[in-house]
This record gives sequence, structure tokens and C-alpha cells, in this order.
Amino acid sequence: MNFWSYWYFHIPNFVLAAIMYTLIGRLVLGFFVPENWDNYIWRFFRLVTDPFVKLVRFVTPQVLSHTVVVVFGILWLMAFRLVYLVTLINLGLGPSSS
Repeated sequence: MNFWSYWYFHIPNFVLAAIMYTLIGRLVLGFFVPENWDNYIWRFFRLVTDPFVKLVRFVTPQVLSHTVVVVFGILWLMAFRLVYLVTLINLGLGPSSS
């Protein structure tokens, strides 16, 4: 099986996984540093994940804390990756285990 045979699965899955793991890094690091910390690693985490966190914040109740919104973002990305895989497999377009 060639990577380019299923590029439409692998590339979106990789991008979603990268955002998800960056959100996990932001969540863990956020327990130890203030939200407005000026470190370059923290700024990178925020640069990559802020658009997605804002999207999740838009659809979640305002009473939830920022940390809970980040956790929901991680869960939404996990669910979306799974739904994407199952959809492609059901359409006969997904990678098969052989």
C-alpha cells in the first residue's frame, strides 16, 4: 500500500492529529504556566490551536472554563478523525488492513 494511494485519508488525518496533539500539549503545559506567558513554545501552541479553540468555544456553553473547552476540542478532534475513517471505509475509499 502506497502513501499516495490514500493521500485523501492520510493528509487530513495527519493535520487533525497534529492539531489534536498540540491541543494536548497546550492543555498539559497550561497547568504549569499562566495563559499570557510570553515563551515561544507557548506562543506556538496558542498560534496553532487558538482558531480551533475559538470554534469550540463558539459551540460550547459560556459557563465552561477555558480548560474544559480545550478538553472538548481534543474530544471533538478524536471523534472527527474516527468518523472520517469510518466514512471512508464505508464508501470503500479508506485504507484496508491487509
